[in-house]
Amino acid sequence: MNRREFITLFGGAAAWPLAARAQQPERMRRIGVLMGSEQSDSDSQVRLAAFRQVLRQLGWTEGRNIQIDERWAAANPETLRTYVAELVGSAPDAVLAHTAPVVAAVKRETRTVPTVFVMVPAPVEIGLVASLARPGGNITGFTHFELTMAESGWRC
Repeated sequence: MNRREFITLFGGAAAWPLAARAQQPERMRRIGVLMGSEQSDSDSQVRLAAFRQVLRQLGWTEGRNIQIDERWAAANPETLRTYVAELVGSAPDAVLAHTAPVVAAVKRETRTVPTVFVMVPAPVEIGLVASLARPGGNITGFTHFELTMAESGWRC
């Protein structure tokens, strides 16, 4: 075997693992969504549709690289416990939790699954996070109300 044949053979063999790796499908990410309202609640449906739309804009396509498992607890504590256990037990990459009771239930079930909350008033004051700037643990999120608004006399 001459030098040229060796380099061609070696170069082709070295590129083969790269080609094989490039053909691997994208890893399917899983998000558990737990809504604290009825599935028929139009405001919650709009919020969930907006969430899906933003994910699509960011390149996440359901069925291709992301799977969304949604549950609707409808403010029923027993249903909520069941759904939280199901979602956390399915080992999602993250959980989106809607409303304070839902976040509290997720917090009781797991300290490791990343959880993002929405529609939670005063998450620091009710003990869900250490602070808004540095929530700590596995929970972070967005609040639609800040306690100092009420303390300063601001009214809706």
